[in-house]
This record gives sequence, structure tokens and C-alpha cells, in this order.
Amino acid sequence: MRKHTLCFLMMLGAMVTLTSAYAQQKMEKSFKPSELWHDTDGQLINAHGGGILYANKKYYWFGEKRGKQVSQGVTVYSSKDLYAWKYEGVALSPDKNSESEITEGCLIERPKVIYNKKTSKYVMWFHLELKGKGYAAAKVGVAVSDKVTGPYKFVDSFRPNGNMSRDMNLFVDDDGSAYHIYSSDENMNMRISKLTNDYLKATKEDKLLFRRQREAPAIFKYQKRYYLVSSGCTGWAPNEASVHMADNLFGPWKLMGDPMKGPNAKSTFGGQSTYVLPLVGKKDAFIFIADKWNPKDLMDSRYIWLPVQFIEGQVKIEWMDQWNLDWFKKTIL
Repeated sequence: MRKHTLCFLMMLGAMVTLTSAYAQQKMEKSFKPSELWHDTDGQLINAHGGGILYANKKYYWFGEKRGKQVSQGVTVYSSKDLYAWKYEGVALSPDKNSESEITEGCLIERPKVIYNKKTSKYVMWFHLELKGKGYAAAKVGVAVSDKVTGPYKFVDSFRPNGNMSRDMNLFVDDDGSAYHIYSSDENMNMRISKLTNDYLKATKEDKLLFRRQREAPAIFKYQKRYYLVSSGCTGWAPNEASVHMADNLFGPWKLMGDPMKGPNAKSTFGGQSTYVLPLVGKKDAFIFIADKWNPKDLMDSRYIWLPVQFIEGQVKIEWMDQWNLDWFKKTIL
């Protein structure tokens, strides 16, 4: 009897230690790039290649739900402070219907969600590859929901204006117009298309931004100029990032070089860009978000969050082992 009691006490002690560790992690209120990041339930955050939407006074983080290798849909988490994230569930699940384009076994990557004020709908776009077809489809998928956390209903998939579309991002400008930025032509072209008013389709306003083998586009606007961070194309292996700048979304776009600074900067600190988050209520404050992919266990791919700096007309993203949002108070007037 005493043996069972001892085992129980040991298990209870381990649980308390684990809970204390998660509680301490939340209390720290800091970002630790590349380290394990747990949600408020103590589970690893599983939201890769994603993007973040601010709605209802919260941030919502959408990303690829990954097993060791397989694609399992799109997860969503919520946070009021960007440090502690609550798991809200699966926003978009693969369809059990084998005839569906998003049937189980398809590939759903780079999900991004924007809100349409005219239709009161949350609209999700993602890179879609069909089951058993490798990367041959090169399509976008579109899904909608009345609620930010979903569930999202799959609407359609297509190649925008007939162009291949793989890694992608969405951007909503100050006037409410939305745009799809995407890698095309076997990732040799970076293109942009303006979306229809309901955000569900691409219009004919579709243009080549530049021809240079790039993927993982992450776009943001700073002082009336547009900036586009992207990576090279080396499979799962990290590589050198670059940033382009333009006064107009349709160009011309000027190459400004590699914005990364610090250890392993030439390999984007072992990561790949996915999103640049503008902070609500803080002028000219942005967070660069990247994935540190682990191809042997995609669920264990880590996240790199770093502040974006602007120095003498150049974008700078510098490595920090640990930082918090007070950094912006010290550096931005």
C-alpha cells in the first residue's frame, strides 16, 4: 500500500513541478526565440507558417497544425498580451470526404486570415496541394467563417489568374483593399494580386513584383512605404533573407539586402519568414515572425519572434536571446 502511495506522491510532485514551470513561463512575459513555447494548457503551440489577426481586443494566431510529418489543418490560438496563448481549437479541418480538395492527406500551408468589414466575414487563404500530387497543384484555398475562431468552411481553390501559387501572404491596406502576395512559376516569380471586395477571389489586377527565386513572403507598411521580407528556396534548410521596398504595392520594388544581424544572420537565425506583425496601439512597432523548421518532427518546429528596427532608412532585425514588449518603449518615441 505504501508503494502505491509513494508512486502517487511522486506523480503528484512531477505534475506540480510541470505546472509551476508553465506558470513561471507565463509570469516571465518575454519572448525566447527558438525555445519551446507552450500554450496556457501546457501543450506545445502548434501553429506553423502562420499569421496573426487582431480582433475583439485579442490577437489570434493561425498556423499549420502538424504531426511529425502530416498536415492536420489550421489551428488558432488567442492572446491579450502576445506572451500567453490559449488554444481555441482547429479553425479548419481536413475533410473526411475523399472527393474534397481538402480531404485528409492534402497539404495546407501558410494560412492567413483577414476580416472583411463589408461582409462581416473572416476570410482565410492558404497554399493548397492536393492529396497524392506532391507540389504539382500550386493552388490557393479559400475558407470563410462568421466567427474568428471558426470553424471555417472551405469555399474554393484556384490558381490566381492562372498563375501557380505556393508560399503566400495577405495584406490589407489602409483603405480596406486586400492583396495576395505569392510565389509563382516554380517560385521564380513573386507576384501580387488585388482581391475582390469580398476577399474571396483574385481580380485581374495581378502583377509580377520581381523575378528572383524567393518564397516565404512577409509584408508590412511603415511610414507610407511597403516592405517585403522573403527567403531563398532551399527546401527545409534555412538560408539568407532579403527585404524589398516600394512606394506602391505594384512596384517598382527595390532590393535592400539582408536585414538580419547577429549570430547565424546569414541563415535567418536558422528560420524562415512567415509574417510581420504590426502591434496595435504602438506606432511603427513591428514583430518579425519566422519558423525554425524541424523536418524530422514538424510539430516541434520552433518560432522566432524578433523586433523590427529602422535605422537610417534600412530595416534591421537583430538576434536577441530574450526580449519583451518594453523594448519598443525604449526605442520608439
